[in-house]
Amino acid sequence: MIRGFRRLLGVEPGAAIPSPNIWTWPDVYERENRAQDADGAIWAALRQAAPWAGADVLDVGCGDGFHLPVFAAEAASVTGVEPHAGLVERARERMGHRAAVYRAGAAALPLRDGSVDVVHARTAYFFGPGCEPGLAEAQRVLRPGGVIAIIDLDATVAPYGDWMRADLPRYRPDRVEEFFERHGFSMRRIPTTWRFPDRETLEAVLSIEFSRPVAERAIAATTGLVVPVGYRLHVRRKETFRAS
Repeated sequence: MIRGFRRLLGVEPGAAIPSPNIWTWPDVYERENRAQDADGAIWAALRQAAPWAGADVLDVGCGDGFHLPVFAAEAASVTGVEPHAGLVERARERMGHRAAVYRAGAAALPLRDGSVDVVHARTAYFFGPGCEPGLAEAQRVLRPGGVIAIIDLDATVAPYGDWMRADLPRYRPDRVEEFFERHGFSMRRIPTTWRFPDRETLEAVLSIEFSRPVAERAIAATTGLVVPVGYRLHVRRKETFRAS
């Protein structure tokens, strides 16, 4: 999530960051996606900041394509990129002819210059310092006036943020926010609710998101089926240049 986080993972700047949750347990992660943002707060904020109706949309780190159908319902075109081969196949199966899905990373997008209007990334790759190659690629593929919208977890919001920082003690939310501000992004905090259908799903999801000790702590602390989770929406629009 920051350079220290990349070092902890042994990942070079610009390289794909392993995602053990969805890469290893895609079926559990599917259930997690269904529980996330139960009231649609992220989608409402995203629609306001980066409307996609009639637009050409790119979803960076699209995983198995869970969010692609929402864009495809209104966008002119939808493209997903994902570095994990198994997830690419799942995304293609999900979308059929409604989207193009490529195996690629954020730092080497298989798209032409100026070919999309919206670049969307949700809890994927863009975690602050170290993600500069991906930001440069997003800027390259955006048309003038296009928008990059990056959604990440807000680790300052309890209880999920507390559990996240317990597993990543070197992660500094303030430095990530400073990074995006330096690169010209606005930032909006979005409180959301994760709502699970049953305890089995809740416990399975928390168990793939955290180390065993932290997952056990999170499960014990959650008495119902709802977990408050904070997100941040970082938005930057590509300038439209006019000839003088």
